[in-house]
Amino acid sequence: MARKFFVGGNWKCNGTTEEVKKIVSTLNDAQVPSSDVVEVVVSPPFVFLPLVKSTLRPDFHVAAQNCWVKKGGAFTGEVSAEMLVNLDIPWVILGHSERRSLLNESNEFVGDKVAYALSRGLKVIACVGETLEQREAGSTVEVVAAQTKAIAACVSNWADVVLAYEPVWAIGTGKVASPAQAQEVHYELRKWLQENTSPEVAATTRIIYGGSVNGANCKELAAKPDVDGFLVGGASLKPEFIDIIKAAEVKKSA
Repeated sequence: MARKFFVGGNWKCNGTTEEVKKIVSTLNDAQVPSSDVVEVVVSPPFVFLPLVKSTLRPDFHVAAQNCWVKKGGAFTGEVSAEMLVNLDIPWVILGHSERRSLLNESNEFVGDKVAYALSRGLKVIACVGETLEQREAGSTVEVVAAQTKAIAACVSNWADVVLAYEPVWAIGTGKVASPAQAQEVHYELRKWLQENTSPEVAATTRIIYGGSVNGANCKELAAKPDVDGFLVGGASLKPEFIDIIKAAEVKKSA
């Protein structure tokens, strides 16, 4: 079964009400491949989730950028999976490297978050990726395998999980993993899934790339056999996000 191309837009901590309305308007007017060719999910900050959910075209979906590791309660500043379900938000991003590094989220903590979100019926974009130091030390595969292992231990139904490989050294830096570098890690991740989950999970789970993806490099990246889409940061706030969505056509014609 062919894996449907997946393009996620992570808006991070950006936007005003007016800017968000403008981005949504641009997306709503865009001519993009149909939803049987590409799945599009945008992830605004928590405060804009209801606005985006209520105004975004129905063939695009909405994700939160994080959620708490268990049921809500006395956790000031947190947002629970139950709240997202209540708002009818289908997706959540978990384990993003910015949270791993800035907020010291461990592999195990991310795994627990994934488990809880899935148990509440959310779909998860689970992020893995190595730092520059780890890449230069030659431990990329070891690092992403350990991160994936902690996530895999908590997943029973992989149909609700997209794995996002985001080399930390390429996020927001303008540096991009070359298509060959991205393919190499995606291949290793798929091999890990095959050996540690099942051949079916390995064949059907989408592994997407994130790290300075833009309109200029997306088609070459999309052409790689194990790159099943993108998690886009800064470029998802710009009109070129439409070009990145259209990169799905590369897979369709491959």
